[in-house]
Amino acid sequence: MKKLLSGNEAIARGAYEAGVKIAAAYPGTPSTEILENISKYKEINSEWSVNEKVAFEVAFGGALAGSRALAAMKHVGVNVASDALMTAAYTGVNSGFVLVTADDPGMHSSQNEQDNRYFAKMAKIPMLEPSDSQEAKDFTRLALEISEQYDTPVLLRVTTRICHGKGVVDIDERKESESYKYEKNPQKYVMIPAYARKRKIVIEKRLQDLAEFSESVAINRIEISDPDVGFITSGISHQYTKEVFPNASYFKLGMTYPLPMQAIKKFVDSVKTVYVIEELEPFIEEQLLAAGIKVLGKSVLPNDGELSAEILREKILNKPVEISVPVTNDLPARPPVMCAGCPHRKVFHVLKKLKATISGDIGCYTLSSLPPLETMDTCICMGGSIGVAQGLSKVLQKESNKPIVGVLGDSTFFHSGIPSLVNAVYNKTNVTIIILDNRITAMTGHQDNPGTGKTLSGEETKKIDFKALALACGVEHVAMINLEEMSEITNVIKEAVSFPGPSVVIAQSPCVLIDKKSKRGYNKVDPSKCTMCKVCLRIGCPAISMGNESVVIDPLMCTMCNACLQICPSDAISPA
Repeated sequence: MKKLLSGNEAIARGAYEAGVKIAAAYPGTPSTEILENISKYKEINSEWSVNEKVAFEVAFGGALAGSRALAAMKHVGVNVASDALMTAAYTGVNSGFVLVTADDPGMHSSQNEQDNRYFAKMAKIPMLEPSDSQEAKDFTRLALEISEQYDTPVLLRVTTRICHGKGVVDIDERKESESYKYEKNPQKYVMIPAYARKRKIVIEKRLQDLAEFSESVAINRIEISDPDVGFITSGISHQYTKEVFPNASYFKLGMTYPLPMQAIKKFVDSVKTVYVIEELEPFIEEQLLAAGIKVLGKSVLPNDGELSAEILREKILNKPVEISVPVTNDLPARPPVMCAGCPHRKVFHVLKKLKATISGDIGCYTLSSLPPLETMDTCICMGGSIGVAQGLSKVLQKESNKPIVGVLGDSTFFHSGIPSLVNAVYNKTNVTIIILDNRITAMTGHQDNPGTGKTLSGEETKKIDFKALALACGVEHVAMINLEEMSEITNVIKEAVSFPGPSVVIAQSPCVLIDKKSKRGYNKVDPSKCTMCKVCLRIGCPAISMGNESVVIDPLMCTMCNACLQICPSDAISPA
């Protein structure tokens, strides 16, 4: 049977067919749909973990216990999981274990563009890179087999185009994998220095064995055609190159670490000119040049952003990009904004009036850095808001009386905000932390978290109490606000920032997209009262725009959050 599947769906299907029993992840584009689809297979015990490190550990524990396991995360999530990953490479596994990293060239939904292929080299573990949905499924199964054969975690690297692009996939039945017996073995699994030194020797020998394996594995294949020009490719780059150079010679890599150096050298020697086509960093090119294998790569191609067929034509064939549809510069800019009725909007409106210095976090609320709100000062990583706020306070509060505020969402707080909050209490830092509890992991598509009271499979579970948690961390001033009234928001935040020490404000209001059927109505503008002062435009609601005679509110978009109504100085806005 054949199905049209995205790369993420195909990875999930591959895990199912290969007999995976344990899967864990933290949602993050472009990887989110992997676990969402795995959760549909009841034979697999799947979960949203509170962060990527925990997801890795859960899956790794399942593999140690003897069941095939998979962990999935976006590229920056591997940074969080890397502490466990680097040592898991030493211990090895008991059953098959795959770590999926979904990289994001072009930074479509990410704060950086790091190339996670280097994690495979650093950890000295094998890495596979599929170039379409069929390979995404097949390579997942192969990765588990390699993991068991060589006693190692395996990195399966995909990118945004592979994750979200769709292709025809052959569907097979599930084959239950062998369950390996768990046996206590401290010298293998307890990495104290004395044992770790011995395991490092094992790693080096394993890497040599994997290098030999890569020379003959079928997913590394040579296609000799035109002897004048050849390409070494992998992943989505193979598709782009094939489109532009269908008659060239190819060394198509499916296993990109360790590289099959001997086979590549033979290929390069048989072709006049060879290019390495890879997105982002010269990962493959650097290794080949270091081995004395002459290739071209980043001297011709860019090392930032996504590649495309057009870029290859321009850089290699010197053909300028042809634009089939005329582009005009007259089009107005349309930056991303928070949804109409987003509960976060009122909080940032108040913080702007208070002239607070705001360290932010990863989530929908990061959009508050854009016009017209323009409130957020920093955003570096998940959970970074609280720690950065502490550093800011140690300097800026000596120079001015501006409040220092760290803002993060409910899912992000569970992800990595709790240790930073404890640190703020322990070091008696004068900061205010606002937890924007919209009762969902919103930006990645409304996944549940420990604050929603539901698991990935929809089961009811313990709902974590933010207030009790903050008090347990030692915070003395904890306030709860519902985000209906702007005046209440203002008073609560003012009181919190004036408290001499760490304070926490829990701003509770569900994401406006959780239940679209609960729409209460909409507001309207009285043209006779509207003075065109544009105060309502300062909250950046996409439902509000300028008309010919007055401000206009789109009734289809308005959710009646009443932010505009509450700040209008002319009382020109009222319920319809």
